[in-house]
Amino acid sequence: MDDRNTPTPQPAGAPRPEPIRWFGTSWVEHDDGYWARRVLVALGALAATAAGALVLRFAVSGVQLSDAGGLVDGLLIAAIGICTCLAAVRTWKLLSEGRDSLSGWMAEERSLGAVWLIGFAGALAAYFLRSLTEAPGEAVHRAAYRAATERYERRGGGGPGLGTRRRRG
Repeated sequence: MDDRNTPTPQPAGAPRPEPIRWFGTSWVEHDDGYWARRVLVALGALAATAAGALVLRFAVSGVQLSDAGGLVDGLLIAAIGICTCLAAVRTWKLLSEGRDSLSGWMAEERSLGAVWLIGFAGALAAYFLRSLTEAPGEAVHRAAYRAATERYERRGGGGPGLGTRRRRG
C-alpha cells in the first residue's frame, strides 16, 4: 500500500496548511511532485509572458501603422512600460509578502484596475521569476502555517493531557 497520498493524521484542532493553486499542500514537505510542478508552473508562466508580450507588440504595431505620429507611439510605449513595471512590482510583493502587506497605490484594486490589466505581462514575468525560487505565494503560506502551528503548540495542543486546565473543586 502506498502511504504517500495518505495524509498524516493530525490531532483535532491542529492547524492545517492552506493549499496553493497548482501545488495543493505539497509545498509543506516538498513532496508529491512538488519539483515537477515548480518546473511546469515556471514554464507555463514564461510561455504566458511571451504570449502577452507578443499581444502587446501587435497592439503597438497597430498604432504605429495608423501613422498617428512619433509622440503617440512614444507615449504608448512609455505607458505600457510603466504599467508593466508597476504590475510586476505589485505582483512580486503580493507573492512574497501577501495581500495584507500591500499599502498605498499597490492596494488599489478598482481605481488602478486598468494599470494592472495593461501591465499583465509584467505580472506574469514576476510570477515566472518568483516560481524559480519557490511556489508562488509559498513564503506567505509557510509563514502563516508556522505562526498557526506555534500558537497551537503554545496553547498546549501538542499532546494529550498537556495544557488542560484542572478544575478546582
